[in-house]
Amino acid sequence: TVRGAQSSRRGMAEPGTAEAQAPAEAQAPAEQGPVLAAVIGATVPTGFELTAAAEVQEKLGSASSISRDRGKIYFEVPAQSLPQVHRLRSVDNLFVVVQEFKDYQFKEHKEDALKDLEGLVKNLPWTDPLKVWELNNTLKKKKIKRKKHNVQSAAGKEKLNGDGEEERTDQKDTGKQKDCAQNAAEVETTSSQDTEKTQEVASQNEEEEDDNEQSDAKDESQAGSGSESKAGEGETSEGEVKVLKFRVTCNRAGDKHCFTSNEAARDFGGAVQEHFQWKADMTNFDVEVLLNIHNNEVVVGIALTEESLHRRNITHFGPTTLRSTLAYGMLRLCDPQPTDIIVDPMCGTGAIPIEGATEWPSCYHIAGDNNPQAVKRAANNICSLLKKNENKESSTSLGIPLDIIQWDICNLPLRTGSVDIIVTDMPFGKRIGSKKKNWDLYPSCLMEMGRICTPGTGRAVLLTQDKKCFVKALSRMGHIWRKSQTVWVNVGGLHAAVYLLKRTWERAEEKRSFW
Repeated sequence: TVRGAQSSRRGMAEPGTAEAQAPAEAQAPAEQGPVLAAVIGATVPTGFELTAAAEVQEKLGSASSISRDRGKIYFEVPAQSLPQVHRLRSVDNLFVVVQEFKDYQFKEHKEDALKDLEGLVKNLPWTDPLKVWELNNTLKKKKIKRKKHNVQSAAGKEKLNGDGEEERTDQKDTGKQKDCAQNAAEVETTSSQDTEKTQEVASQNEEEEDDNEQSDAKDESQAGSGSESKAGEGETSEGEVKVLKFRVTCNRAGDKHCFTSNEAARDFGGAVQEHFQWKADMTNFDVEVLLNIHNNEVVVGIALTEESLHRRNITHFGPTTLRSTLAYGMLRLCDPQPTDIIVDPMCGTGAIPIEGATEWPSCYHIAGDNNPQAVKRAANNICSLLKKNENKESSTSLGIPLDIIQWDICNLPLRTGSVDIIVTDMPFGKRIGSKKKNWDLYPSCLMEMGRICTPGTGRAVLLTQDKKCFVKALSRMGHIWRKSQTVWVNVGGLHAAVYLLKRTWERAEEKRSFW
């Protein structure tokens, strides 16, 4: 499935290949081999496959095919575009596709079916996918080195300033944002440990040093294309061949299989070990081979991410922290425009407004919550984002267009008709609140949201699992809100819905004025 850019894949365009080749031809007139290209698989929040495909088309220029298995898309890109792939906001996990079988015929008996899976291994085109995996590893190592260099440089500047007080408080706040410092000082003593843990999580998706990463990827992909060494073999500093450690993960959906996921992973993994002579290791592995089975669709791949990209912005987690990828999908659904005012009236830890301020900096974002602990967590998450931006190699450190406040959702301190977009994760009534309280809360929320939202052009994107209560409340507020679209999503195993509402021209009831 991975091959040179001169080949073509049925039903999938290959934009970007000609542009990627042009600079190389300008620098080196000598004829070069085909550019290494890869079919990348990405897991996305269920229900937002079309949103993710639109982002891939917009940022990478590649058409995507959506899997019959919900929550996955596939697209083809040159290997040198891997840094941009890792910066996609709507994807959770990434893998390079070794081969895809649209209609795989499983045998009726377990032994025969598992034996067929074993026989697949030796016939799969492993060479180019392993080159892409090696390139991905090289880019991750270089990014870690750059991050360490940036941290050391920042530490050196602090020592030159001779301010010991700043060094002690560096783990909690930037030292430059007074409001953030006050909030961060009130957080539990575990905040510094959370920050250290999350620096590793956030490093996978930092949008830093684009030109360096692009040139590194280009150089490595060209070197990988011309390499004569066997793909998938590492080398130690002494030049000896390093035996890679691996594991096989099987994700299976469908009730017509005569084997379990563990049995498929065990037998397929045994064949992989025999084919490559790798060492099996379930925890400290170098390569993770993926075996995705959905009814009769089988996809074999190699993982490119060690952990999900959805935790990129959050350092302080609450009881119901929303995934950043789901927050991005909700924001994109309402199509923010420059100068729009976007409000999250029940922000929790701030996943939605932080994602919005990062991706749509030309809008102004306001977040609030009635829980003071949630406001503190959101403030700390904003401080961490500011600190991360300061650690980047840049001459100026810009803030983010985001403010946070503690307020009552039913009495918002905002002018009538002053907000363009409302995006929020409403209480499910599971971990926070109760379904009984939702029957009073939801109508009041919709009424107050309708008051602050601009008539005619305003819109709201609301996530809830308490669908029965929401639909009833919406029917009572039909003169203010009109349902435009519903996206069914899976949130932590709960079947939830994202509602896109359009504000009508009807004037909402005003409770009181703040001016």
